Amino acid sequence: MKIHNTITRQKEEFKPIKEKKIGIYVCGPTVYGEPHIGHARSAYIFDYITAYLKYRGFKVKFVRNVTDVDDKIINKAKEQKDAEDLKQATKLVADKFLAKYHEDMDTLGIRRPDVEPKATEHIKNMIKTISLLIEKEYAYEAGGDVYYSVRKFANYGKLSNQSLDKMEIGARIAPGENKKDPLDFALWKKAKEGEPSWPSPWGEGRPGWHIECSVMSTHFLGENFDIHGGGIDLIFPHHENEIAQAQGFENGKFANYWIHNGLLTINSEKMSKSLGNFISIKDFLASHSSDILKVFFLSAHYRSPIDFTDEKINEAKKEYERINILMRKLDRMFGTRQVNTVVHGGAGEMGEFHDKFIEYMDDDFNTPKALSVLFDMVNRCNRLLDSNEKLKNQMLNHAMEIIKEIADVFGLDFLKERSGEISDNEIKFKMATREALRKNKKYKEADEVRKALEEKGIIIEDTKEGVTWRRKIS
Repeated sequence: MKIHNTITRQKEEFKPIKEKKIGIYVCGPTVYGEPHIGHARSAYIFDYITAYLKYRGFKVKFVRNVTDVDDKIINKAKEQKDAEDLKQATKLVADKFLAKYHEDMDTLGIRRPDVEPKATEHIKNMIKTISLLIEKEYAYEAGGDVYYSVRKFANYGKLSNQSLDKMEIGARIAPGENKKDPLDFALWKKAKEGEPSWPSPWGEGRPGWHIECSVMSTHFLGENFDIHGGGIDLIFPHHENEIAQAQGFENGKFANYWIHNGLLTINSEKMSKSLGNFISIKDFLASHSSDILKVFFLSAHYRSPIDFTDEKINEAKKEYERINILMRKLDRMFGTRQVNTVVHGGAGEMGEFHDKFIEYMDDDFNTPKALSVLFDMVNRCNRLLDSNEKLKNQMLNHAMEIIKEIADVFGLDFLKERSGEISDNEIKFKMATREALRKNKKYKEADEVRKALEEKGIIIEDTKEGVTWRRKIS
């Protein structure tokens, strides 16, 4: 298995620290607004990466943090009118939007991390770490603030591939900042009146953004762990600063592999409420199924940017529908019943498709190629359905099981009835009723049954094998 490591800028053979055990830390949401489809992409990428590693036999501990106190949350809290003070308002905002984040991710079928620590739950550990950085002379206190001295860390800029000279261009000390060097960054911020704060050796205040991830990742995964992930926009300064902090207090150890996902745009523009192209997860799910969004995300490599357009969503819908139609046919043929012996893994023709899936996913989680395996299987299975090939049923049943395995890794469900859908049994009953009416030449009544099914999203198809049905994909 190979993973593109941001810090070395090349694909590397993945070697976990402990055999068959992997620790992953991913920077999670700052909870101050409605979750949007950009948040969904990042969450989904690390969901299927984690699921695939488990599928390959690794025991994975997946940690994703929640930033529940920072300037954006506090600014949002200032708009609240139902809180007694700013501290309470800040907590109300964080709790409200974390609940919305969970609700939307659950609706999308994105699996939750094993551990989801909040920044405010680890303030004591952050204070302890900052004190250690001061002791080691990587940091200094100035007027109640504490800053990290960037020039003390020899490898600063390695992750983002920047020199200190380049960083200096445009760097400045803002009014109210007490740092000695424009490049230095805050580890601890002196409390402003009314804002959430905690006691510390430097006075009342709160932690800077970067320190929380260095502290929480090492707290749950140890000073040296396997994978650290997040969006490409976090490489600098957030992840660069994390490395400087962690290697300052942990003597040179931190994450072995850095995975960064590309960002999402809307019709080639950055998503923004001011541009009128902001798409919340709820907005998307109001007219499309979650699986359509996932297929759209899978169509691009995780490291690449992805542009959201109506055309691409319609294409994802068609691609999903191709697989879904086949799986509905196979489910009606086999259900949960096994046809003789189903051979799994790399045996037989269908096993070769399975092995291709493994090959592509082992190559830096190449989902566009892995997804192409599903489409190749659909083409082969459709030819099999129209053939009289020997062992036809065994191959089709084997294909069905492999598609289910791949779908499980990607969090797709081609057979699940969505909320409000008519059940398969009810459809079968109405189809039988329609056929009985047609045999009795009651064509008008039969057509009314067809129309009633179509209104519920059921498409009737006349084929040479007889009458079949499928669900319309939204």
